[in-house]
Amino acid sequence: MNYNERYIALNNCFRQGTESHLKESGIDVRFFRFRSMLCDDEKESPTQVLSISENFAFDYPVFLPTGSDHHEKAILLLHGLNERSWNKYLPWAEFLAIQTGRPVILFPIAFHINRSPQAWSNPRSLTDLLTFRRHQYGDDRSVSFANVALSNRISRNPERFYLSGRQTWADLNRLFEEIKSGCHPLFKEGCHIDILAYSIGAFLSQIALMANERNFFTDSRLFMFCGGSIFRSMYGISRSIMDKAAFTRLQDYYIYQFGNELEERWKHDNAFKAFFRMILPGRLKEEREDFFAHIRNRISGVALEKDSVIPYHGVQEALGYETTEATISLLDFPFEYTHENPFPLQTKDQCALNNAFTNIFSRVVSFFA
Repeated sequence: MNYNERYIALNNCFRQGTESHLKESGIDVRFFRFRSMLCDDEKESPTQVLSISENFAFDYPVFLPTGSDHHEKAILLLHGLNERSWNKYLPWAEFLAIQTGRPVILFPIAFHINRSPQAWSNPRSLTDLLTFRRHQYGDDRSVSFANVALSNRISRNPERFYLSGRQTWADLNRLFEEIKSGCHPLFKEGCHIDILAYSIGAFLSQIALMANERNFFTDSRLFMFCGGSIFRSMYGISRSIMDKAAFTRLQDYYIYQFGNELEERWKHDNAFKAFFRMILPGRLKEEREDFFAHIRNRISGVALEKDSVIPYHGVQEALGYETTEATISLLDFPFEYTHENPFPLQTKDQCALNNAFTNIFSRVVSFFA
């Protein structure tokens, strides 16, 4: 597979909300409507939250082999933080659909991709905010057009990180219920769903497996790519993710304040408890590590040696050293890459790029087989 060529071809033909057939691979791209609900813990003005209508009614794409329906198995693909398009995930979804014969569901996290207003990714709309933030934080080179919308929202209200994750968790429970009950047009009742999760999508998946609402995730296997760290060891300062001021605010709130408020701020259900366990390495360590050790046959993944956003030691702190050693491979590529861009198109050694991509995603296919 020529990763570069396939990436360009897929991005040239993919249009959000427009169904298509990929002749080269025999894959259909279909879209399905989803309606989300307001999170129980949302304490902001409902008018303010609901004004972002894109977050509550949206289409998600599914890559599936042509002419097939009523599948018994599916793959859910979850993306990273502050993503504004499916661009880099299109070759991932196509490869998995071809190699596994399963539908691959690309589901957007709340307030991300097509669940966010176009203005959040339009430089013209963000100019004033960017100018203000650069003036406010001086020479901070991490401030950028790409991260200023998320950075501003997190700085003003760090609770949004939890609330966005909680809304997505509730959405996934509803999606799993729809699929497993046989109500989804693509899947048979009792359909088995595995998860490929990248970056913050892995963190969300770990919480979903731990909370295991109505046993929806009891048999799901989870492959984590560049993900799986304890929250404390994530390093989100990036021109593609969030700026330094926002990251500092986020870490300060969740490490020192979240769950310790004087008033009863949060609903202490399984989702809250799972998230709370995943913040600090020493908090409820034995309980957390015992859980991951118990399900280690359903966990696999790849961490990258030069990944500074989700470091390998953070994964060890989350899963425990023995479980990490048994389930997560630490790899490196013979070309320059970053967490945000593990398969850079501009790589001079295209053969090495192709091999790296095929190596990683062949591992996913084998684990889900």
